[in-house]
Amino acid sequence: MAPPMSAGSFLSRLKAEGLTIVEVGDWEHHNRNHKGPWGPVHGVMIHHTVTSGSRRTVEICRDGYSGLPGPLCHGVITKDGRVHLVGYGRSNHAGLGDDDVLRAVIAEKALPPDNEANTDGNRHFYGFECENLGDGEDPWPEAQLDAIERAAAAVCRRHGWTARSVIGHLEWQPGKIDPRGFTMAAMRDRIHERLK
Repeated sequence: MAPPMSAGSFLSRLKAEGLTIVEVGDWEHHNRNHKGPWGPVHGVMIHHTVTSGSRRTVEICRDGYSGLPGPLCHGVITKDGRVHLVGYGRSNHAGLGDDDVLRAVIAEKALPPDNEANTDGNRHFYGFECENLGDGEDPWPEAQLDAIERAAAAVCRRHGWTARSVIGHLEWQPGKIDPRGFTMAAMRDRIHERLK
């Protein structure tokens, strides 16, 4: 059972991993905590945004849109590799997912297929949205992939987790395809090497 780290610790851990951070407004207090608890936390979830343009992407992830209020993640990783902090606490990024997947993340074992949507992921995962159209053609610059690796590793390092605690949205919720354009297996390999 891991309580979420403080906003200040989150910021310092990301910086210590060598990331360039952009703090957006009062991100430390921007959350959906009135809708339910945040924590215990068990892992990190990676998404793509289906947007283009860093400024617009950050605005959407901070403010949300009709039917899904923001924040939509904790950090937005733009194509230039910067991490824009838009919220901290419960955020609308994971939605309902598979309880078997959550158990595998907690145990740091291989993930089963996600075939149910019966568990509140917003409570249990840190979330990073990554600027990409998600069409399988929009490129993932190395600076962005490096930032995804570093951001996930920073959280894992703080909680004593391995790379198996990092999953993609597509591994959590049936019907989701994100992130598309790289594999989570390859990203976990990168995170594993960084954590050595």
